[in-house]
Amino acid sequence: MSVLYVVKIGGNIIDDDRKLASFLKDFAALPGNKILVHGGGKLATRMAEQMQIPQQMIDGRRITDAETLKIVTMVYAGYINKNVVAQLQANNCNAMGVCGADGNVILAHKRVHPTTDYGFAGDVDAVNTDILKSLIDQQIAVVVAPITHDKKGQLLNTNADTIAQELARGLSRLYEVQLIYSFEKSGVLLDANDDSTVIPTINPAYYQQLKTEQKIFAGMIPKLDNAFAAIDSGVKKVIIGKAEQLTALVAGQAGTSIVHE
Repeated sequence: MSVLYVVKIGGNIIDDDRKLASFLKDFAALPGNKILVHGGGKLATRMAEQMQIPQQMIDGRRITDAETLKIVTMVYAGYINKNVVAQLQANNCNAMGVCGADGNVILAHKRVHPTTDYGFAGDVDAVNTDILKSLIDQQIAVVVAPITHDKKGQLLNTNADTIAQELARGLSRLYEVQLIYSFEKSGVLLDANDDSTVIPTINPAYYQQLKTEQKIFAGMIPKLDNAFAAIDSGVKKVIIGKAEQLTALVAGQAGTSIVHE
């Protein structure tokens, strides 16, 4: 099977024009098949604040009311997605931007939770691997915004880390998938404020220990949950690390590797 890189970019990199441009140059240079999944939460949060729409986060996940859904759709599937595509084209990387509703790429349902109403947050039901493969096989880098749909006309906001994991898992039967979560930190850190405290490798038992000792900050929990779900579902490799080190992450020379045992 050929290699497929599924790369998720998020955090402060999206907000920093210089860092984003550098990252996209590196991403464009990756050989072979690739998918880029992006978030954009900080820009969406700023816009919501400017429009005086209160924002609420629980365990790193956004509560998406009807007005917030409009904002995240405009920001994620609109400005950020098309800006990324345009910059990849400038780097001679033919790219196409989609959200989950386009081509029925990602089907989801409104999240049901016993204690929390997450609003129009979506949990993934299915990934349309056929259409993704058809694009990938044409040497098109697919840029995915984390907006999904329920096939009943309702758009849903889905965690971008989850999108990356679901795409990686769904495509793992067709490709040798390497899932890379890239953001502003150098990896999973023992001290969130000290970039030198990168944990090289995390297995399930150590992850539970880190959570029990409250050494994992809120935004990292869904990332790690998704990383372990990917490894358990056939994804070849999962690495978490710094966006500026994308080439080294792909080579296994930086970041945090997620392993079975």
